[in-house]
Amino acid sequence: MKEYKYKINGNVYKVGIGDIDNGIAEVEVNGTPYKVELEKKDAPTVKVTAPKAAAAPRTASGEKVIAKPAPKAAAGGTPVKAPLPGVVLDINVTVGQEVKAADTVVTLEAMKMENSIKAGVDGKIASVSVAKGDSVLEGAVLVTIA
Repeated sequence: MKEYKYKINGNVYKVGIGDIDNGIAEVEVNGTPYKVELEKKDAPTVKVTAPKAAAAPRTASGEKVIAKPAPKAAAGGTPVKAPLPGVVLDINVTVGQEVKAADTVVTLEAMKMENSIKAGVDGKIASVSVAKGDSVLEGAVLVTIA
């Protein structure tokens, strides 16, 4: 039991507060026991709203910037896909350019690191599917090599 001393209008009161159970406290004032009912306060209601999804960034022409993974390779070509999601920093090839397997075709920024994406096969660039500054998801086709 916790004990307190209060002075009210010059009179000293010894107050002991015991157990509190279901909103009723056992209180002793100057040796006399009392059962005190505590005021019940309603718990504040919290309204939870679902966050709104942010719109995908768009280019100057209004097209979405995010390139989605292609379901299959372009006909007659080998796709070079993004190994992880990121932003296209630089495109090192043009359509029709001859490339070797070890040549860097795209520089991709992912997790604050620059990643050089290699061609993987010898051939000629058939198409470039992304633009500088595009955000791409993992598996998105960056270029196709014929």
